[in-house]
Amino acid sequence: MNSHPDFSTLTVAPSSGGTTAGYMPGFGNDFETEALPDALPQGMNSPQKVNYGLYGEQLSGTAFTAPSHQNERTWCYRIRPSVKHTHRFARIDLPYWKSAPHVIEDVTSLGQYRWDPVPHGEGLTWLTGMRTMTTAGDVNTQVGMASHIYLVTDSMVDAYFYSADSELLVVPQEGRLRFATELGVIDVEPQEIAIIPRGLVYRVEVIEGPCRGFVCENYGQKFDLPGRGPIGANCMANRRDFKTPVAAFEDRNAPSTVTVKWAGQFHETRIDHSPLDVVAWHGNYAPCKYDLRTYCPVGAVLFDHPDPSIFTVLTAPSGVEGTANIDFVLFRDRWMVAEDTFRPPWYHKNVMSELMGNIFGIYDAKPKGFIPGGMSLHNMMLPHGPDKNAFEGASNADLKAEKLENTMSFMFETRFPQHLTRFAAEEAPLQDDYIDCWTDIEKKFDGTPGKK
Repeated sequence: MNSHPDFSTLTVAPSSGGTTAGYMPGFGNDFETEALPDALPQGMNSPQKVNYGLYGEQLSGTAFTAPSHQNERTWCYRIRPSVKHTHRFARIDLPYWKSAPHVIEDVTSLGQYRWDPVPHGEGLTWLTGMRTMTTAGDVNTQVGMASHIYLVTDSMVDAYFYSADSELLVVPQEGRLRFATELGVIDVEPQEIAIIPRGLVYRVEVIEGPCRGFVCENYGQKFDLPGRGPIGANCMANRRDFKTPVAAFEDRNAPSTVTVKWAGQFHETRIDHSPLDVVAWHGNYAPCKYDLRTYCPVGAVLFDHPDPSIFTVLTAPSGVEGTANIDFVLFRDRWMVAEDTFRPPWYHKNVMSELMGNIFGIYDAKPKGFIPGGMSLHNMMLPHGPDKNAFEGASNADLKAEKLENTMSFMFETRFPQHLTRFAAEEAPLQDDYIDCWTDIEKKFDGTPGKK
């Protein structure tokens, strides 16, 4: 297992105080940052000559003609243009990383499923340790998603990656990772998340391992903050709590590989230097991190409780208003105060497919069996809800104000059916008896008028 790697090759913007990871606050902001003084042109994007002999290059995250409030691009000033960061490609196989559509005829995805944590392996990097659990939609038409477990024990050494297919939402559950990207450095740990944009080159280092976590691979429109509606300007996830890295670059020659995910396939190219050579940049298309402990939940203060959509941290819209390509939903500690109310999530089935993961603690609707590092899947229009013990406890509880503590779970929710991979169906530690958690729910019907 790799120990903390040597990051002395990185030159970091002075605004970070000389540390490897410095950040600028805000979500979707137009940032500017430079690791060397006067490396960033002022008043224009593409001067005839850039200081330090740098090359100007634009990274576009949306179509050029996207509406201004949706248009995303970043201007990079780099040692070499990106055309020098790829050469001839050769197809490679990463057998556990799958893309949609990925439907296996002899695997049944219709059902309520739950898995124990996938065990750590050895000698696994960000690429070789990715394990796809479900896929949804179609990577080629850029709709839908895939959900993965990552198992990482070793740092990527002189190896880099980018996905032309997708934006990645990374949810750590164990260990600490560093994403050294073209636009700066992001360190993440459990109870934080990172967003890595489509097309951004990076390598992943182990700070403290072994590392395990969850990844939502978003094929569609990028994640945004949900509209708060009548909630107003505050609460839920606030823009200021998202952190974007300051500029950091490497000027280093070493035989290196760059792996590209494109149309669900993996291609490798060999170069003789580090591609992390952006000395300065400005724009609004950049990676970021977010501390889930800053998420401010809202809920009922008298009776009943709203739909779980009230806990949405991020949403990736679809072409149907109000129906997400993906919602990222967080269930964290909070006060429960509603009167005469069944407080846990109620029984339901809906048009969205829900994949849940447990970061730590106990989930109130499933106090047994859903352990940290575990996952569950309730596909679209399949009923689910509390087990018997959770139902009985909530139905007979003394409804005083109670703080729900020692809990943090999340949900990747999509409008598409999520199809199991063969790994999820046959290799991951599936709880065969999960469906039986509702077997002992009793019939309580009594037709006596006024009887509860």
